Amino acid sequence: MPPNLTKPDSGFTSKQSPLCTFVSLIFLLIIGFYTLHYPPGNPKKVLLFQQIFLSSASNSTIASYLRSLTSHPHLAGTKPSLETIHYVKTHFQNLGLETHTVPFQTLLSYPVHASVLMHFGNGTVLNLPLNEMGIPSYPSSGLIQPYHAFSPSGTVHGKVVFANHGREDDYRTLGLMGVNVNGCIVVIRKGGGLSRGAVVKIAEKKGALGVLMYAEGDVSKGSFGSGVERGTVMEGVGDPLTPGWGADEDGERLKLEDKKVLQRFPGIPSLPLPFESAQLILDSLGGPLAPQEWRDSGRSNLSHVGSGLVMVNFTYQGEKKLATIYNVVAVIRGLEEPDCYVLMGNHRDAWTYGAVDPNSGTATLLDIARRYALLMRKGWNPRRTIIFCSWDAEEFGMIGSTEWVEQNLVNLGAKAVAYLNVDCAVQGPGFFAGATPQLDNLILKVTKKVQDQDSEVVATIYEKWKTMNGNNIQRLSGVDSDFAPFLQHAGVPSVDIYYGRDFPVYHTAFDSFNWMINNADPFFWRHVAVAGVWGLLGLHLADDPVLPFDYLSYAKQLQEYKDAYSRVLDGNISLTPLAASIQEFTSAAKQANEETKKLMEQEFTNDLLALKIRALNDGLMLAERGFLDTDGIKGREWFKHLIYGPRSNYESGLEFFPGISDAMAESKNMSQKDGHAAIKHEIWRVARAIQRAAAALKGELV
Repeated sequence: MPPNLTKPDSGFTSKQSPLCTFVSLIFLLIIGFYTLHYPPGNPKKVLLFQQIFLSSASNSTIASYLRSLTSHPHLAGTKPSLETIHYVKTHFQNLGLETHTVPFQTLLSYPVHASVLMHFGNGTVLNLPLNEMGIPSYPSSGLIQPYHAFSPSGTVHGKVVFANHGREDDYRTLGLMGVNVNGCIVVIRKGGGLSRGAVVKIAEKKGALGVLMYAEGDVSKGSFGSGVERGTVMEGVGDPLTPGWGADEDGERLKLEDKKVLQRFPGIPSLPLPFESAQLILDSLGGPLAPQEWRDSGRSNLSHVGSGLVMVNFTYQGEKKLATIYNVVAVIRGLEEPDCYVLMGNHRDAWTYGAVDPNSGTATLLDIARRYALLMRKGWNPRRTIIFCSWDAEEFGMIGSTEWVEQNLVNLGAKAVAYLNVDCAVQGPGFFAGATPQLDNLILKVTKKVQDQDSEVVATIYEKWKTMNGNNIQRLSGVDSDFAPFLQHAGVPSVDIYYGRDFPVYHTAFDSFNWMINNADPFFWRHVAVAGVWGLLGLHLADDPVLPFDYLSYAKQLQEYKDAYSRVLDGNISLTPLAASIQEFTSAAKQANEETKKLMEQEFTNDLLALKIRALNDGLMLAERGFLDTDGIKGREWFKHLIYGPRSNYESGLEFFPGISDAMAESKNMSQKDGHAAIKHEIWRVARAIQRAAAALKGELV
């Protein structure tokens, strides 16, 4: 067991061996020596601070934070959430950080009543359980009943059809079997890559009266029963009453009945079900036999797709109301470039206890702040400003972070270096990372410095990650977490990291501290690993004289994207504008790399060198903004990024250049001439965006 990594005990007190105490004293002596002999910003001193950061890890400390954060449910906008806000704010203040809360008044959604009744042919009625089973203290625990936020209220009565994952392809399969969902209630199982909102939207388009969803994940280990996955079905991100501007208490708001507001919500009710209740409905279905692949792909004892003699009466009554949410922001001012911001964020609100989602990330963020404060006491001051962000109401649709980004859009556009996001820090085994491509090399560099505690032999995260999936870094096209407003609206380079994926208690009442210590991370070593990577990324971005961005990685990725479209597009549609712009961007990236190397080889600092470094950094920082387009993605204009963003064409495997992907899907309903024109226009838009990014990277006017 590495130094300072102790098995959490019942009190979660930090333990430190005599050897660790001795090592800490040695570090104090060394830092004193370096403070006297090396000027601020010296690479050797910066490296020493990074080593101190890694050596000050404490799994028991992170465990104590998580235990406090998950002592009760804390859904955004409710009274219990205020305690969690106070806990995070007090932690930052006790570290001596400049801390404040940022309130917003936003539209949120809560359940009032729900029921699902099965009506049998013999006149009997079965009232299905809707809450998690195996939690005897459900009402007194503070848990809110499972629901879909922003689902419309309503009562529907009809036959039931099972529509697998609710994809367009699944409905086509039903159609080929002679099954029509029009006027029926559809049952959907989680999976297929669609958001809840997209599933309900498609079902509504097919004529369904309502949607019942369930998850098949096995959460019955030990004392756990069947979980019910809560979630939002609202389209887009941010407060629906203040689209594009911050939701200040006395600011402008649209009316709830405004067309722009209503189009964010589905038109039919939906509700999550426990697996056991969903199984009772599926057992009652008649009609055609389910396709073999539907039966083989899940735990359900599925035979038929519907409909049978059983009718279902489904009622949901919800309440949409204004509620005050609070972001907590803490600042470490930069010494040399205080006007450049490195942002590190995690959301705090949870559907239930939120041990994995999101407070494994919150506990990790608090520990990074603790360790940064320790570095400050030892003489460290970052070159650039570091901002810790604890977001509220993410679960309702990234509301807290979106409102803050909208409110600070100009300053972020001019000064934000990068946004480093961690949502669910630890879900299970295996390291995963997503990022904009210019940060790839930095991520790889940092993961070579942090030990992976899951390895049977001593190994870094990089080494273990390479054997798992070849150090594959995902891209941030989805609207999955709080990086979305930063990247897809403000054009800020972004990172999202985590351990494990697809954990079985996602958004359920079993996402608790006990589940974490019994399943995901008993010794909190994975938390320590995430903190190591996240914290070192922050230190590099805050301290490196030249920003550690490599746009050649971006250029290579853009070329791969262009090649992917060339394989699927009509041969009459030219990609020449795209190819030319990528070539121009590649040239700018090479020039930036050469300038970086030249400046870093200079041994002495002077005012002229400082100005040259700042000019280079401005280009490196602002290049991502070039990919933004003021008109945004057609039909989702709030999303401005033309390389990474959500697409309406759910069936496309092309998760980049969303405007081109959507135009290809829409062209199928047009004449060939008009369809080709629409696609060509989107190609030109992307090409111009890449040219803007190249110009920003060069720092020159065209």
